[in-house]
Amino acid sequence: MSFPEVGLSCSSPASSGGDRRSIPVLGMGTGVLPFTPDQRAKMKLAILQAIELGYRHFDTATLYLSEEALGEAVAEALQAGLISSRAELFITSKLWCSDAHRDLVLPAIRQSLRNLKLDYLDLYLIHWPMSLKPGELSFPIKSDDILPLDLRQVWEAMEECQRLGLTKSIGVSNFTRKKIVELLDIARIPPTVNRVELNPVWQQNKLREFCEEKGIHVTAYSPLGGQSSSLGRNLVLESQVLKDIAEAKGKTVAQVSLRWIYEQGVSMVVKTLNKERIEENTKIFDWELSDEDRHKISQMPQYKRFYIFLSHGDMFLIKKIEDKNNY
Repeated sequence: MSFPEVGLSCSSPASSGGDRRSIPVLGMGTGVLPFTPDQRAKMKLAILQAIELGYRHFDTATLYLSEEALGEAVAEALQAGLISSRAELFITSKLWCSDAHRDLVLPAIRQSLRNLKLDYLDLYLIHWPMSLKPGELSFPIKSDDILPLDLRQVWEAMEECQRLGLTKSIGVSNFTRKKIVELLDIARIPPTVNRVELNPVWQQNKLREFCEEKGIHVTAYSPLGGQSSSLGRNLVLESQVLKDIAEAKGKTVAQVSLRWIYEQGVSMVVKTLNKERIEENTKIFDWELSDEDRHKISQMPQYKRFYIFLSHGDMFLIKKIEDKNNY
């Protein structure tokens, strides 16, 4: 099985290659926090199962601690003949905030490549529009460690990563329109992707329209509402609107949510280690929503669910990251 792909913006003439990249619409996320040692084997097995089912985009990050498991799975998939070459895969990783400093960007991507045992990434993203004090990777974040992001300096280093061939494309994650405008004003190589929380209860219509206007592709994370609130609810999977559509279509709520995202021209990364759900998520391409379905979804109340945890003494606070950084 092969999944549809979406073309990314052409690289700048100043970058290496200048080729047009394509990103598979459906990808697998590997961000399981906290990532414990016993999850490594489960993650590797799930990635191999996903490759067998046709997945070709895999999303990781320094923060997730899953780069080594992904790299091992890629090596095993090559050895087993599940793929004929590394070039069949689209691998994304991300720069964590403590490395979001000009002199730390190149060492960070090189460490990610060592973890993955790869020569290059297909896409490297700034994980959040913020910096932390340099140091060891730590999560939850200490509020006292948060620093303003020197976007010009960090983006110049990201551009150098692309010019050196360490990544085919560069982009951002969790950037608002305001931050993208700031970036486009200084960028020699514009971002190809903005990876953001997106699902039927957080549709990001204005941001998607803006990114399309600027030639920036949007990739959705938490497409099934996985970033739940402090009450532990998942407003996507609990939605009666989506349940009614799913029942009428003979599909699951998850499939309806993913199909809606696909119909928006957005790619997505879905996170699960369950083989049945990995396969279920692939069954969204041979049917479509009706105009009535789309209208009902467009009228759903909107709630942003992603929160970042900040440590404060012995207590953990939950705070929206955009409140902290005023973007």
